[in-house]
Formats: sequence, structure tokens, C-alpha cells
Amino acid sequence: MKQFIEAGEFVTTHGVLGELKLYPWCDSAAFAAALPRLYFTPQGGQETKVEAARVHKGMCLVRLHGVNSLDAARAYIRKVAYFNRADVTLPEGRWFVQDIIGCKVLDADTGTEYGVITAIDHPAASDIYTVQNSAGETFLFPAVPEFLVQLAPERGEVAVRPIPGMFTNGGGSEDAH
Repeated sequence: MKQFIEAGEFVTTHGVLGELKLYPWCDSAAFAAALPRLYFTPQGGQETKVEAARVHKGMCLVRLHGVNSLDAARAYIRKVAYFNRADVTLPEGRWFVQDIIGCKVLDADTGTEYGVITAIDHPAASDIYTVQNSAGETFLFPAVPEFLVQLAPERGEVAVRPIPGMFTNGGGSEDAH
């Protein structure tokens, strides 16, 4: 599991005193606003203390230590900010998206492997997992309680109970001719 996870990208400055607007890639702007420090490499380099942060119109406005002017803030535009997973505690049963991507998707009843999760989208109330099988075919899987039995990223597995045809192209039963 990755130690440093993408928090978002700085998209512009805000005001003239060095505040930056972070477009959150994490759970929410409120989640990003609670981070005590940010990093500017995927390996945790360039640690920078967050002096202040607040939610504003779905974005996170951040004041970084040592960034006190518009000119200083401009240097961060288009930079990706990372956070250390050790700085946050997730509620029981919640996982970072990065921990779920790469997990094998297994049938909870038969153990059949359907593929690997390659992406997670959040189009509405439920997540949609993109699952790619060994033949390179992709399928969209709604991560809802009716189908999702167990998330076990620590084992690299997701147990599912799909309806017939969910992991076949053509949408029909595998034994239909």
C-alpha cells in the first residue's frame, strides 16, 4: 500500500496573501482541509506544513508554511499535493481508493476470479469499479451492498456476488447459445 496518497492539485491562487486553491482528489474538500502537512513528491518529499485550510465552494483553500505572497503561491499552481496515510484515521470499513485499485475481484460463493479493479469512479451515490479480466475485457461493477460482499485490500481481494452476465460481454448467461 502506498504511504503517500494524492490529496489533489493546486489549480490557482486565492487572494494576494499566498492562499492556494486545492482541487481535492481525495474524499472531500473537508478531508483535505484537515490535513496537517502536504508533500510534493509521491515518495513524501518536500514536506510542507499546512498553516491554515478551509473549505470554499467545494474546493480547499490552503495557506502553506512560508508561502506569504501571490508570487510565492504561483510556484505551486499545477502541482499535485500528497498526504501521509499516517496523518489520517479512516472509520472502520472505509478504505483509500488507491488501496482498492489492483485488488482481485473474486466470487464470494465460488472463488471464481473475475479480474482486477483498474479504476474507481464516483458518478452518483455509489462507486463504480472498472474490472479488467485476463483477456483484457473491461466490465463496470456497481459497488453496492447487493453485489459487494467484502472489501479486503489488506489481502488484495474484493469479494462479490454478481448477477448472471455481469462479467460477460453480451449481457447474457454464459450457457445461453
